[in-house]
Amino acid sequence: MDVPKDQLSTLLDHGLYSSAQMLVLYGDSLFREKEYRRAIVKFKIATCHSALGENRAALAEMEGIPSKSRNLEMNLMMAKLYRNSRHTRAAIGCFKECLRNCPYIIEAIVALAELGVSAKDIISLFPQTPNRSGRPPFDHFDSSRWLPRYVEAQCCIASNDYKGGLELFSELLQRFPNNIHILLEMAKVKAVIGKNDEAILDFEAVRSIDPYVVTYMDEYAMLLKLKSDHSKLNKLVHDLLNIDPTKPEVFVALSVLWEKKDERELYLMRRRLELGNLYLSMNRPEAAVIAYRGAQELRPDLRSYQGLVRSYLALSKIKEALYAAREAMKAMPQSAKALKLVGDVHASNTSGREKAKKFYESALRLEPGFLGAALALAELHVMEGRNGDAVSLLGDI
Repeated sequence: MDVPKDQLSTLLDHGLYSSAQMLVLYGDSLFREKEYRRAIVKFKIATCHSALGENRAALAEMEGIPSKSRNLEMNLMMAKLYRNSRHTRAAIGCFKECLRNCPYIIEAIVALAELGVSAKDIISLFPQTPNRSGRPPFDHFDSSRWLPRYVEAQCCIASNDYKGGLELFSELLQRFPNNIHILLEMAKVKAVIGKNDEAILDFEAVRSIDPYVVTYMDEYAMLLKLKSDHSKLNKLVHDLLNIDPTKPEVFVALSVLWEKKDERELYLMRRRLELGNLYLSMNRPEAAVIAYRGAQELRPDLRSYQGLVRSYLALSKIKEALYAAREAMKAMPQSAKALKLVGDVHASNTSGREKAKKFYESALRLEPGFLGAALALAELHVMEGRNGDAVSLLGDI
């Protein structure tokens, strides 16, 4: 700010040097106050743009604020905007600036770990200058010991070293028993690595300490769904709706609860079919039979019958294979594929070839052009030396 020269000259002419200095400082303070107010206005405008999903406009406002005028909240917002816009280097710089101002910004620590910054680099940002008492400025929480361990834990998780991350979080939990944030982080990691029962126990511990926690409760809802614990899932969703129905975690938990039973059965049936196919590929037909039967109990499907027939034939259990194929034909009398399935069982031994032929022909009458039945029938013709019949049959398809 330019101080009026005539006023300044008058003060200097009369030897009032201190007053002249005060006038300059006062003018400078007014200028800085004006800049800070302008920064706040820009920040509020940027916040509105961000809430509307207009990242580019929000960034334009934030970048118009001089770096010296940005406070911690502004730097954190800039970091998030840069990250959302995939400006990784700029985002890292802003997150680092946040930690230089205050090492307890957990959000910044997690973000830097996820962006690939090493634990050593993150820890180096923490203030280390001793204060008058001879301790680091943030030592009243003994953070010089636990905070680096927390950084290391987050970096382990970000690099998929889940075992190392869990060990560090367990160590921190001993230092801070019943700490909700640490329990939630541990629950999330355990869910990722398939330790579902342990994750559920951690989530339950969190809710017993603070029943109003919403963070990661969508993950908890999915675990309860997998465990088919519908009573707990019902209560969880009811509680979350009473806490804050606008949170995204609540929407996810609600959708998990509302998922139709038919959809759930279809999903489980498909998984068991996949499991049966896997067992067959591993030459484990006994295990495949169990998987296919499980799929059949959920929802009878031609694929489960086909899987059972293949499994029983692999075990040389012709009688059981024929029974499964006839079950399919009974359940789906108008299915050419079910008819072919009975034919396949008869074709598996020499004495049953004539019967197999009849079923293949019936399948073709029911569904002309059914390639599976045509190929199987043609193969029987070739086995019996009737190559011309095989060529003629396939030529008509």
